[in-house]
Amino acid sequence: MARPRDIEKIYSNAEFVAKLRRLADAIEQGDRFEIQIAGERIYVPAKASFSVEHERSEGEEEIEFQIKWSNG
Repeated sequence: MARPRDIEKIYSNAEFVAKLRRLADAIEQGDRFEIQIAGERIYVPAKASFSVEHERSEGEEEIEFQIKWSNG
């Protein structure tokens, strides 16, 4: 069983755009998406669910593009 993990990685604009393009291509083609984050390769299945979250607090706003799936 994988151990718990909570990582946030900052990317340059060019790196972020490239990852989004690869993700969009994988979704359109019905393929799994592979990404390496902080040294760990993650395999996102084609049937993952996608959502967009918006948070607002004192002087800050955040949009998160989320991808969720079950391992099992």
